[in-house]
Amino acid sequence: MKKTILFVILQQYADWEAAYISSAIAMLGQGEYEIKTVSLSNDFVQSIGGFKVLPDYDIISVPDNYEAVILIGGMTWRNENAKKIDKLVNECVQKGKILGGICDASAFLGTVGVLNDVMHTSNDLNDLKQWAGSIYTGESKYIAKQAVRDKNIITANGTATMEFAKEILLALNIAEDKVLDWYYFHKLGFYVAPMPNM
Repeated sequence: MKKTILFVILQQYADWEAAYISSAIAMLGQGEYEIKTVSLSNDFVQSIGGFKVLPDYDIISVPDNYEAVILIGGMTWRNENAKKIDKLVNECVQKGKILGGICDASAFLGTVGVLNDVMHTSNDLNDLKQWAGSIYTGESKYIAKQAVRDKNIITANGTATMEFAKEILLALNIAEDKVLDWYYFHKLGFYVAPMPNM
């Protein structure tokens, strides 16, 4: 049975941040994983680039069994409705599953309190502190780096699409040599591309 990776996408999500991760999982994951999308409702979600996705699940119907929850950045994480994602995030942490957040979604993790005890990054420390307020007490664990993985929590700033994807792939225990080949090919333009397993 395939392991489920849940991608949380809100209106005006950053489609490029999701695309690298999902395609790499499909190419390198040897058929072990399936990608499912989650949003606040069952209505279409439109990306910044104009792609429309009909989510597999709304926040109420999310399955209990999953391997990872990946919060994709975008323009609406600061809206009040985004707080409906809190429960899923906290359950993911309690289950010890992989949790990732990039760009504004990484700062959202600070508002839930899950960054206080792990090394992490985001777009900007001062913005994170201001948005999360007293809930965020993890300033000493903040690293000004594109992507950080500590335990099962992965954070990245908005410039780090490839780095975020790489850390997620490694956290999923996909073979490191395949992950690095994939990463360097897309990052640096190497001419030997990894091929999907058929």
